[in-house]
Amino acid sequence: MTSVSAFDNEKYIQEQTAEILERTKKFDSKLYLEFGGKLLYDFHASRVLPGYDPNIKMRLLQNLKQNADIILCIYAGDIERKKIRADFGITYDAEALKLIDDLRSWGIEVLGVAITRYSEQPSAKLFKNRLERRNIKVYTHPYTKGYPTDIDLIVSDEGYGANSFIASDKPLVIVTGPGPGSGKLATCLSQVYHEHKRGVKAGYAKFETFPIWNLPINHPVNIAYEAATADIKDYNLIDPFHLEAYNKKAVNYNRDVEVFPVLRRILKKISGGNSLYQSPTDMGVNRAGFAITDDARTHEAAKQEIIRRYFRYRCEYVMGLTDKETVQRVELLIKDLNLSLEYRSVIEPAHRAAENAQQGNRGNEGIFCGAAMELKDGTIVTGNNSSLFHAASSLILNAIKHLAGIPQQIKLLPESITESVSNLKTHILKEKTLSLDLVETLIALSISAPSNPVAKLAMEKLTELRACEVHMTHMPTPGDEAGLRRLGVNLTTDPNFSSKDLFVT
Repeated sequence: MTSVSAFDNEKYIQEQTAEILERTKKFDSKLYLEFGGKLLYDFHASRVLPGYDPNIKMRLLQNLKQNADIILCIYAGDIERKKIRADFGITYDAEALKLIDDLRSWGIEVLGVAITRYSEQPSAKLFKNRLERRNIKVYTHPYTKGYPTDIDLIVSDEGYGANSFIASDKPLVIVTGPGPGSGKLATCLSQVYHEHKRGVKAGYAKFETFPIWNLPINHPVNIAYEAATADIKDYNLIDPFHLEAYNKKAVNYNRDVEVFPVLRRILKKISGGNSLYQSPTDMGVNRAGFAITDDARTHEAAKQEIIRRYFRYRCEYVMGLTDKETVQRVELLIKDLNLSLEYRSVIEPAHRAAENAQQGNRGNEGIFCGAAMELKDGTIVTGNNSSLFHAASSLILNAIKHLAGIPQQIKLLPESITESVSNLKTHILKEKTLSLDLVETLIALSISAPSNPVAKLAMEKLTELRACEVHMTHMPTPGDEAGLRRLGVNLTTDPNFSSKDLFVT
């Protein structure tokens, strides 16, 4: 595995900034820009477009911040059902709070938070109170009356007019949210309606990275988007409106195409004239496709991401978080690309590690877990669980030993530290297991490092594990999952539980 870049971030920023500013000029210098995807930490994009800066949208915002305000949307239903953002393992409402903090750390303030489809749901109401008591402006938007068929009702004081108006004096207003279905489009259109009532001819545009409109529909990067959104049943298609208007093929996805006739009618109704847009693709301002520098590299990266998504959905299925159809949708995408799961090089070594652990413990009952990691030089290291360490802990210790050139027989953690942690877990905290999960192991390693030069040398190699591929034969415990996430590895696991217990801490 290499770390060769396939994406030119600087070219992307230049072209994207120019495109957005040019679009703003077409609407009386007032544009509501729907920001799809993730504003920060867009790891899906960085995985399928190697070299893509996962925070590049924030760099883009810094270029625009003198001319832009930000509205953050969150769907009340996602707050109520505690929807999870998988790459951080936190709920969407927690992600909204994190996003506000992250924006502030980049010197950017949020104009306000819009809770969409709000009907005083208990959890959404608590979220609203929490924000307001921290001096963050909150606006509530109910379900839009008449949507999607009754245009006259939608574009009226009873429809969009029932939403609170969020005043902004900047020419560009960026509307974003923690994930799909946050109500970004409805918020943009509501604002455009209110602006027109105030005599401002505001416009709407969309900035969404995937699917990439000027890549082929069967390009693995676009197929990876389908895999990433299989749970909400998105699929790519050739934009029929664009084909009809310009006789040119452009890739879009079903929700944008389905809503476009309604959207165009709404925009015409608001403006009282013709719409600037002839197709959903016209609405977009995405320039990502023009910044790809190595197409073959993106093919490979996207194929790996599709397989990773398949494993994630299989695990979510056994945990009851998704349905069988979602798993089957991604399985079909894998078959369409003629891929096998073994295309992911860390799967077989992880299985062998588990088998070796079982053979070495014949007669012992228990679950034997294996793990494997592909380092950036292509070397594969493995680990397995034992009475002392979880498989994830064993794997990481073996990996940093290899990177530091430390013989495997040398212990990084003295028995005094591991025994002390185990004693704390069992005798004081009354936990069931002696073995150390990854977070506990990393803490123990940091304690050992000041007095152990070998441990210090190994710990310095932890940063080299970021973006390495990892597979485990069993789903990680919370401590293992948190540790692997913080190290930034690309993890997949078989849909097997690491314990027979139903409740695992």
